[in-house]
Amino acid sequence: MAAPGLLPGMGRLLEMPAVLGRLSRAYSKSHAIAEVLQLPKRQLTKLVFPLQELERYLLPDSKPDLHLDTFDPSLEDIARAESFFTASARNRVEYLSSAVRLDHAPDLPRPEGHTKKMNFFKVGKFFTLVDMPGYGYRAPEDFVDMVETYLKERKNLMRTFLLIDSVVGIQKADDIAIEMCEEFALPYVMVLTKIDKSSKGHLLKQVLQIQKFVDTKTQGCFPQLFPVSAVTYSGIHLLRCFIANITGNLKD
Repeated sequence: MAAPGLLPGMGRLLEMPAVLGRLSRAYSKSHAIAEVLQLPKRQLTKLVFPLQELERYLLPDSKPDLHLDTFDPSLEDIARAESFFTASARNRVEYLSSAVRLDHAPDLPRPEGHTKKMNFFKVGKFFTLVDMPGYGYRAPEDFVDMVETYLKERKNLMRTFLLIDSVVGIQKADDIAIEMCEEFALPYVMVLTKIDKSSKGHLLKQVLQIQKFVDTKTQGCFPQLFPVSAVTYSGIHLLRCFIANITGNLKD
């Protein structure tokens, strides 16, 4: 259960100065942030703030709290955050290494992995992203020894991101990751993936169910959900900005 990115599995982790995972891959398919900021307001909201877009479909007199104000950065901050994830001669975004055990994990700055392992990606001088293996039925045999130990003992771990398939919602395998984060008192975030795969009605239903779960059955989960799509790139800019913010890189 690691933090931010994982597909199909557990999550991704954020370390200082390290951070998380695959979100930067789709950047070549995305609009440059300068182009995004020029979009008409409705299109911009749909792309950058998908949760706000979904809220429009709720009945005015029965709106649940989606905690939209918990993390509500300015467009300027979102643009600044993009610079950290954009590779250049002065800002290298690179794969560092892979680890199958905690004692294989690199001392920063340098990371590791394959999806059956822990993969470390250095994002400039700012943070390292750790891509963790899945926690479902495809989990590696040594999952418990590898992942639980890492989560409990990695002192510079900033945040864990759990990837939840928004088409099917929270499954039994996801409960494993959630229980682990709660047991270890780890601050974590739920990232809802594949939001392009569902109708607005189905997606909204899943968001409301997951939001209720977060509000009533978790203590360490960040209250705001982060819906994303690797296909349309919706929500990715906001999630990146959140990562830049929690690692202290948006401070003046």
